[in-house]
Amino acid sequence: MRVLMTGGGTAGHINPALAIAAKIREERPDTEFLFVGAKGRMETRLVPAAGYRIETVDVRGFQRRLTVKNIGRNIAAAVHAVTAQGTSAKILREFCPDLAIGTGGYVSGPILRQAAKRGIPVLVHESNAFPGVTVKMLAKYAAATMIAAEDAAQYLPPEARVVVTGNPLRPEFRRLDREKARRELGLDGRPLILSVGGSLGAGRINDAMAEVLARSRKEGRFQHIHATGKAGWETTSARLRELGVPENAAGIDVREYIDDMPRCMAAADLVISRCGAMTLSELPAAGKPSILIPSPNVAENHQYHNAMALVKKGAAVCIEEKDLTAGKLWEEIAKIASSPETLRRMGENARRNAILDADDRIYAVVCAVMENAGRLPDNFRPDGRT
Repeated sequence: MRVLMTGGGTAGHINPALAIAAKIREERPDTEFLFVGAKGRMETRLVPAAGYRIETVDVRGFQRRLTVKNIGRNIAAAVHAVTAQGTSAKILREFCPDLAIGTGGYVSGPILRQAAKRGIPVLVHESNAFPGVTVKMLAKYAAATMIAAEDAAQYLPPEARVVVTGNPLRPEFRRLDREKARRELGLDGRPLILSVGGSLGAGRINDAMAEVLARSRKEGRFQHIHATGKAGWETTSARLRELGVPENAAGIDVREYIDDMPRCMAAADLVISRCGAMTLSELPAAGKPSILIPSPNVAENHQYHNAMALVKKGAAVCIEEKDLTAGKLWEEIAKIASSPETLRRMGENARRNAILDADDRIYAVVCAVMENAGRLPDNFRPDGRT
């Protein structure tokens, strides 16, 4: 079988594509893959590192805010969109895929539209609770649109064939051991608050957490692991010193980056974080209550929709960044983490929404489409069975 994979621009598009390819390769080792990504974007580094061949298309995203500068960018994007169609057609002629799978990002559009025109079965996967423009456009052509969260279905075209599959998870998140993790981290019996703002950091979260950590050190009710991100390390460390929090304060573990996230997540009682696509899946898999602070600087405010998917299930509290203060954050932490019953209830609500077999479900969709002449059987069930 020959499979074309496409998706890129951000890790939220690339990592699911790599996970899907890994699952197909595990089940069908003779499968030949070709990834298609955007020229100069991070997929050109991550995909070859994972052992797959990649071709690139010179395509640009359109800017939604109309400014003089963005008008010029959109004219350039329109020109590249035309040339991308020709490049996509050439790639498809040369590779001749049996199946094309896209995971979002504007690079998916040209190649998957061309694939659909040629009668090649197309599958689309959306990792967020609010589908991106490209996924919404492609859903009408796709044999199946696979979504991570049920909430995404309401935003897709009525003719879309939707299957809830979840997001593929790192294996470590399926075998978390809380007590072992807490022993390894040297924790005591107090609730552990895990707070992160992303690998690069989030200034507003770091600012608020510095004050929270200072207050928490005085009161001694909680333990903390906080990741500042690369950009926030120096300023957050300086702010903590100003607030009287020494570098090795007991119960306050401040790091630039968390490289053992599954262990820290397992040990945590409450998680404070942004709400990207994988957070939407990892928090339920770990069964963790959360305080979510969506980034306002993302396409279509999709992190807010991700957060609300968990809030509506009683698994999370959302604080929008415009409303974020140290006082409000401390109030929510104290209210949730001081109540074992609240922690238990929110954790159970999170766990009820976990999909731990996403890669199996996605592979079941692939098999069903390939075995049914390029379309999803009418009796196909979301759990991957017919």
